[in-house]
Amino acid sequence: MIKQPEPWQTAEIPGPTKALVISKPEVVVEMIKGAKRPLLVVGPESAEQAVGDGKQIDLLILIAEAGRIPIVATSRSVADLIKRDYRPASWMPAVDIANRLRDPEWAGADGRGQHDLAIFAGMRYYVEWLLLSGLKHFGGKLKTISLDRFYQPHAGWSFPNISQEEWAHSLVALQSGLRRSS
Repeated sequence: MIKQPEPWQTAEIPGPTKALVISKPEVVVEMIKGAKRPLLVVGPESAEQAVGDGKQIDLLILIAEAGRIPIVATSRSVADLIKRDYRPASWMPAVDIANRLRDPEWAGADGRGQHDLAIFAGMRYYVEWLLLSGLKHFGGKLKTISLDRFYQPHAGWSFPNISQEEWAHSLVALQSGLRRSS
C-alpha cells in the first residue's frame, strides 16, 4: 500500500479526498497542454523563494510564457512581475481570485471565458490551503495544481513535501517540457 503524503502543517485535517502527488513534472505538462483555459495564480512569496540560482517568480514567468498561461498576480507580486518587465493578465486579492474561479458567470482573467485549470504558486501555505479548500468543495469542474514545495492536500495535484533541490529540478523540468511542446 502506498503511503499518502501528509500536509506540511500537520494539525490541518484535509478530509478523505486528498491531492494526487506530482511524481513527475511531465504530468503537469500534460495537464497544462490538455487544458483549454489554464491560469497561473502567483503569490508574493514567489519573489522571495530561492529556486536554484534565481527566484521562483522568474521560473513562473518562464513557465507562463512557455505554456501560454495568463498570470493573475496577488498582493505585492504584481510589483515583482512588473519589475521583471512582465505584465500579468490581472491583479486581485487572493480571496477574490478564488471566488471568481468558482463563479460560473466569470469571463476569466483575460475576458475570454471561464478557466478550467488553476495553478497556484508562491503563497503562504495556510492561505493557499484555504483557497484550495474552497475550490475543492465549490469549484465545480475546475482542476487545481499547487506548484509549491509543500504538499497541499486540497489541490487536485500537488508536489509532496520535497527538498529545495528536488523542487527546483521539478520546476525547471516543467518549464523545459512546456517549451518543447509549444
